[in-house]
Amino acid sequence: MYVKLIQPKMEKRPMDTEIKIHMAPPLGLLTIATILRESHRISIENENIQAISFDDNPDIVGITVTVDVLPRAIEISDEFRKRGISVVAGGIHITTAASTIPDGSFDVLCIGMAEGTWPYIMQDFADGCLKSKYICSGKLTGQDIVSPAYDLIDSDKYLYCNVVHTSRGCPYRCDFCYNSSASRRYINRPVQDVMNEISALKSRHIMFIDDNFIGNPTWTRALLKELKPMRLKWNAAVSANILEMSDLLDEMKESGCQSLFIGFESINPGSLQDVHKKQNVVNKYEELVNAIHSRGIMINASFVFGLDSDTSEIFQSTLDWIVLHKIETVTSHILTPYPGTALYERMKSEGRIITSDLSLYNTAHVVFTPTKMTEEELYQGYLWIYRKVYSFKNIIMRMPKSKNQILPYLAFNLFYRKFGKFTDILCKWISYKRIGHWGQIISKYNKNQAMGRRKNE
Repeated sequence: MYVKLIQPKMEKRPMDTEIKIHMAPPLGLLTIATILRESHRISIENENIQAISFDDNPDIVGITVTVDVLPRAIEISDEFRKRGISVVAGGIHITTAASTIPDGSFDVLCIGMAEGTWPYIMQDFADGCLKSKYICSGKLTGQDIVSPAYDLIDSDKYLYCNVVHTSRGCPYRCDFCYNSSASRRYINRPVQDVMNEISALKSRHIMFIDDNFIGNPTWTRALLKELKPMRLKWNAAVSANILEMSDLLDEMKESGCQSLFIGFESINPGSLQDVHKKQNVVNKYEELVNAIHSRGIMINASFVFGLDSDTSEIFQSTLDWIVLHKIETVTSHILTPYPGTALYERMKSEGRIITSDLSLYNTAHVVFTPTKMTEEELYQGYLWIYRKVYSFKNIIMRMPKSKNQILPYLAFNLFYRKFGKFTDILCKWISYKRIGHWGQIISKYNKNQAMGRRKNE
């Protein structure tokens, strides 16, 4: 049978350019492709980089859904269903908030891991007894996770194709995160499976895109032991409690870690308590930053604004903290109560949800009533801090002390954030793949420079 898999188009946030949606391929759909390709013909259409073809007569369509693309996903579903084609919806939003999906939007809801649902969906479809809902068994382990079909990627359309998942989920349950849903599990893949995947990619630069790369520190140590001889360069997302694992930080650096994404979320302790972000301790943030920087690792810090203890003063104080501690890159968000999370249930019960337009739920719009500032103050503060962080003045003020980090730092701050529109024109002219490759060359040059210095010390 012919199976078409679709990534609906996402709406860019105010600071985003087309580079954002060309950053990396949709690994979820590529994973489904691996599961089905032995017995079925597969096509993948990412609406962010190509138009969807509605007239190529697939037997069945699968759509991956995050909360902000649900309205578009329903439109796409309607078009195929008008043609008599069955549509399956899966992805993180379906898994987390299946009960909120409007009746009649899709033929099938796929809840949980694709490995535990899609084989049954296809068998029932072939037998003419397709169910309206498939739920993955909780018995699946990391050994059941399959590698994405990397060979199906149109590499010219993406900056980075060397992206790897080592796990699913996160061990923490912060109220505002999808992982606060009871349906979300945390499991690691076998280390050897990850190593095989890395070897197959044939790249010296790897982006680990797990929710939490250190969710199981014992497992992470086992992976790092295998990574060290490969002399890779890699980055990942970790929780703030990495501070309590100094030996792990050492091993990460020795194995090629270049940067870490960390959800600091807020410098206001009360705000963190409001959403049960227990692994973050504000009075240890400075020590955390110093521990990472002292090992020559850069930081991408994520902040959430609009938490219940936040006042309008939070924007200036956060900016001051970012500049003081020379945080290399910053990702900011407006607090967004995703359906299916503990935060959403609480705000809904308090009557604070102000719009049901889920296309606005992309962390760039105010969709709830804040407690200690107005909606306009929250939105304008969110725009303000992005402008200020990436102003020429503050790019200079945040310049890394380590000379080997300066080129990659400037490449991101200038060519991705400050002049992203210009860079996107270059990407369209030259190709996203080549621009991404040049970025890797810059990183390699800096690594070689650093190694040369260490030999001379």
